[in-house]
Amino acid sequence: MTAGRHPTRYWRETEDGRIQCDVCPRDCKLHEGQRGACFVRMREGDEIVLTTYGRSSGFCIDPIEKKPLNHFYPGSSVLSFGTAGCNLACRFCQNSDISKARDMDALMDQASPEGIAAAAARHGCRSVAFTYNDPAIFLEYAMDVADACHARNIKTVAVSAGYMNDRSRRDFYAKIDAANIDLKGFTDDFYFKLTAAHLQPVLDTLLYLKHETDVWLEITTLLIPGKNDSDEELTALSEWVARELGRDVPVHFSAFHPAHKMLDTPPTPPETLQRARKIAMKAGLDYVYLGNVHDPAGDTTFCPQCRAPLIVRDWYEIKRHALAQGGFCAGCGAAVAGRFEDKVGNFGRRRIPVTIEQ
Repeated sequence: MTAGRHPTRYWRETEDGRIQCDVCPRDCKLHEGQRGACFVRMREGDEIVLTTYGRSSGFCIDPIEKKPLNHFYPGSSVLSFGTAGCNLACRFCQNSDISKARDMDALMDQASPEGIAAAAARHGCRSVAFTYNDPAIFLEYAMDVADACHARNIKTVAVSAGYMNDRSRRDFYAKIDAANIDLKGFTDDFYFKLTAAHLQPVLDTLLYLKHETDVWLEITTLLIPGKNDSDEELTALSEWVARELGRDVPVHFSAFHPAHKMLDTPPTPPETLQRARKIAMKAGLDYVYLGNVHDPAGDTTFCPQCRAPLIVRDWYEIKRHALAQGGFCAGCGAAVAGRFEDKVGNFGRRRIPVTIEQ
């Protein structure tokens, strides 16, 4: 098999001789040589292969808070990487140079699963994140990396839009320790017009992760002026999360910056993010954060009961940590949801490019 090609298992033959990819709800039906909408899963002979296995757009060590995950080993470092392609077509994509890449030259770094796990261990990373583009489309590679990481007691993180079918979702998340799912909006109209996808499969992924797995879950919504930032939509989203997932699921509202095919749309005003945070807290959510803006209250983890500031952040740097051992408020004793260790990390705001040794 050609370099970069890797066999996959999430496909089936159709009656008309095509092969259908079953990774995500797009259900791409392919003739010989055709690629799916993601561009990286291709029919080759009588199977579908992954064309980006072992190849990455680059590796970097980030603070875990940048994923963003505020309740998953705060202050720790995470080795982040992605590949190329995407199974959504977001008009506002912030990583379009990677996720929309149709040229395999965008993949500069080659790395085996064992090489990635070894690099994470060598640099003292608590976890490895599949990010920059969606791991759903390179799940075979990600799953093998996850196995190599777990053999070294390194956790795995998926940053994903959550657009997957049931079987691939179950297999993939069986190997994942934490996930931040992009809930891009809360109407199917928004999803259809701005991402060429649908809302319900994402909600299904959120429900599955919360109620059928032990994966630590956080949610991010990028607020785009005039598109998904109305009081009505933010209220509906927040009330759904509180009711269907639980008030202890952290939600991050992030600021949009003009990108890709929405360069004429203005940036999100800080006031919009603060309004969203108030709406979500009124709906009963305990942990609501703001991203892509400097907002001390929106960076801080507060006790869900007495509202004392327990983890005070300045951007990605932890300035104060007052969680008692085991993840409890030192003042009132209330439990704080998350994955915590006895000591908080101090990786801070650094971003360190990494080369993987083969």
